[in-house]
Amino acid sequence: MKRVFITGASSGIGAALAAYYAAQGCTLGLLARRGDSLAALVASLPNPGLHRAYPADVTDHAAVRAAAESFLAYAGGCDIVIASAGISHGTITEQADDLPVFASIIATNVTATVATFAPFVAAMRAQGTPARLVGIGSVAGVRGLPGGGAYSASKAAVRTYCESLRVELRGSGVKVVTIAPGYIDTPMTQKNKYAMPFLMPPADFAASAARSIERGASYRVIPWQMGVLARMLRMLPNWLYDMAFAKAPHKARKGSQ
Repeated sequence: MKRVFITGASSGIGAALAAYYAAQGCTLGLLARRGDSLAALVASLPNPGLHRAYPADVTDHAAVRAAAESFLAYAGGCDIVIASAGISHGTITEQADDLPVFASIIATNVTATVATFAPFVAAMRAQGTPARLVGIGSVAGVRGLPGGGAYSASKAAVRTYCESLRVELRGSGVKVVTIAPGYIDTPMTQKNKYAMPFLMPPADFAASAARSIERGASYRVIPWQMGVLARMLRMLPNWLYDMAFAKAPHKARKGSQ
């Protein structure tokens, strides 16, 4: 029976992953900012009394550490940590009002991932059993998207940070996995007012992600079709990418959704 700690657990892919692992009989530690939604999620899971809910904002690093330490003590260790908390808004650099939005996205998507992993590393090293730290990137981090500089930058940073951590922990028994979702049908993507190819149900995403996590895959794009598209985009020369995406639709800025 695995012990799994998930941030951003009250909705979207975090909730889907919580439902998947609960159905497998795992013991869960679930952290999310919205306490009421988190409580409702726990109540809906199999064996709700087995799981622990931690209402907290991932940008409150002391609260995240306290939750991690509480779960480690309760569960006697942890096998999988998934830093899935994330936010997304369109940003335009020339708009002064978007600077704090940019900072908030970086704080939630990048710095909070570090704060989530940090309390678990020593305990996972000491367990002597296979363990996983899972960062949630995005295909949006493969190339910079116009109007999405903050989100693209944050997800590119998650990938690079997880790569650094993966090398640091090589041979320790702790594997670092980066999952890069494409378009998953969640409240975050439902705000998009443009076509989303290969849109995937959250439950299907969670099952696919869990298989990659179990294998200890270093990097996986889900669904696989988006992985093919991402590789193609990465290979485009800059001049061709710039021409093709100059008029791409922008994600809505905060307050304009």
